[in-house]
Amino acid sequence: MTRVLLTDDQPLVRHGLRVLIADRPGLEVAGEAANGEEAVRLAERLTPDVVVMDIRMPGMDGIEATRRITAAPGTPPKVLVLTTFDDDAYVHGALRAGASGFLVKDMDMDQILTAIEVVAAGDALIAPSVTRRLIAEFAARPAAAPATPRPVDGVTAREQEVLTLVGRGLSNTEISAELHISTATAKAHVGRLLMKLDARDRVQLVITAYEWGLVTPGQG
Repeated sequence: MTRVLLTDDQPLVRHGLRVLIADRPGLEVAGEAANGEEAVRLAERLTPDVVVMDIRMPGMDGIEATRRITAAPGTPPKVLVLTTFDDDAYVHGALRAGASGFLVKDMDMDQILTAIEVVAAGDALIAPSVTRRLIAEFAARPAAAPATPRPVDGVTAREQEVLTLVGRGLSNTEISAELHISTATAKAHVGRLLMKLDARDRVQLVITAYEWGLVTPGQG
């Protein structure tokens, strides 16, 4: 059973998610928080698997709460951030704070439930409508200092190809088609990259691909 902590300052949002989660096999609500401070306290006390985190809340915002929750010792819960399309700066901050994914609030509720399951399973999930724009902006470098691809120690040439495609936002299935390998092999390469680069999830691999110059803003 995946236990979920709902964090949002709007009671109607929490209520809607609670009702839907109650009808979803394998998911249950561990608790509710109306602000970041409460989310941090409840995450420590209730040890949920996933925290669904709003960004804009009175007091401690969702970014700072995400940072504190993901930095907790042991095995902290995954954080799935809810945001809006125009909140680019908030999304960048959420990724840096350790969020495993983010969604826009106008997505279908069933998609949000699926995202909770995906994040709980250890994957990352980013709303398709904002993925490339936000990651490109997140990884953009000053024009005066263009990125230069750097060698990736301990990563094979094939794994570097896979890392580049992950950075471009491709799924395992798309990577397998691009490289003419099986989906299982693509998934294995991604798993080895996560281990070799000590990355928490796929979001960190994307960020690494940009920071190392394997992908540049605007590529797709």
